Amino acid sequence: MEDSLPPMTHFVLPGGHTTVSFCHIARTVCRRAERLASHLNDLEPFQPETLMYINRLSDYLFVLARKLSHDLQAEEIKWIPNKES
Repeated sequence: MEDSLPPMTHFVLPGGHTTVSFCHIARTVCRRAERLASHLNDLEPFQPETLMYINRLSDYLFVLARKLSHDLQAEEIKWIPNKES
């Protein structure tokens, strides 16, 4: 999927289309699960593939959101930080 998308030049804000927003929400929930699983792994180690899977899942959800934005012709809202002097 990523190969069919234009390269990223900025961070992208969630939104642009309802379906894309759902992907971003799922990604943030997945990242939260990854942080909790990482903490749990520190306390009670488990298979390292589990953390790898959760990490790759959140990456997939991000690329899926970008692909859906592209397919739905929804604007990707670029995050441009304020540059205060």
